[in-house]
Amino acid sequence: MPRPLFRAVVCLGVIFGASSISTADETPQTLTFGIVPQQSASRLAKMWGPFLAEISTRTGAKIEFRTTKDIPTFEACLAAGAYDIAYMNPMHYTIFSEESGYQAIARQEKKKLRGLLVVRGNSGIDDMTALDGAKIAFPSPGAFGASILNRASLTRMGVGFTPSYVKSHDSVYRAVAAGLLPAGGGVLRTFNSVAPEIREKLQILYKTDAFTPHAIAARDAVPNDMIQAMQTAFLSVAKERPDLVKGIGMKGIELAKDADWDDVRALEMARNDTGISEQSDAACPSD
Repeated sequence: MPRPLFRAVVCLGVIFGASSISTADETPQTLTFGIVPQQSASRLAKMWGPFLAEISTRTGAKIEFRTTKDIPTFEACLAAGAYDIAYMNPMHYTIFSEESGYQAIARQEKKKLRGLLVVRGNSGIDDMTALDGAKIAFPSPGAFGASILNRASLTRMGVGFTPSYVKSHDSVYRAVAAGLLPAGGGVLRTFNSVAPEIREKLQILYKTDAFTPHAIAARDAVPNDMIQAMQTAFLSVAKERPDLVKGIGMKGIELAKDADWDDVRALEMARNDTGISEQSDAACPSD
């Protein structure tokens, strides 16, 4: 069988209502793989491209990388069921598994997700109460670790704040490092992968409680045999090509089940309180 082609497409979605899965007489099968835009599209393409190319080779499918300009737009695409496979945050998964028919197939191995708040290293801020009344940077309202968990922690501590949504984790770190805002929310994976000259100007002020991390989830239209092929490929790549897994910011991959995210559901956060977009909030752009 010839090696399937991989096309790294940094685009904003797919046509509403049309499945990207090829018909049975077409070879290879085409699957769109959406990545939550925690970082810039170009950076995500560089990180995920080699990994998805290897998954494409091992499954015989033609996998197309997709992302969006910001997290709310990505959420609108999840709401529309625009991706065949998607890497989404824990709160995204609990919502869109019900609303859009996504089902978890894999996750980062032996990992829990914590939100963290960073401040500039020379700011003199060493306690959360020092942020009372401050404007704080977050990637988007619906970013689980970076925004939802941090906002809940600040509120629980009685720290008043004004959120400033700056589109991506990298934008948060850059804004705080430049002294534009006194603090910002992120997660350890993106903090560790930000440019060293930015990271060295920051220090972690606070970490939230830990939860099940991001889900890799398949839309219910994806055939079971392809889901099984994807799962087999994830596990084999994790074992045989750990460099590719490290490239997407993970130490390993394991299979997942829906109940893995019951800890997130146990937060019992109302849909409106998550800040996560619905399809009506923003348009998921077509190709």
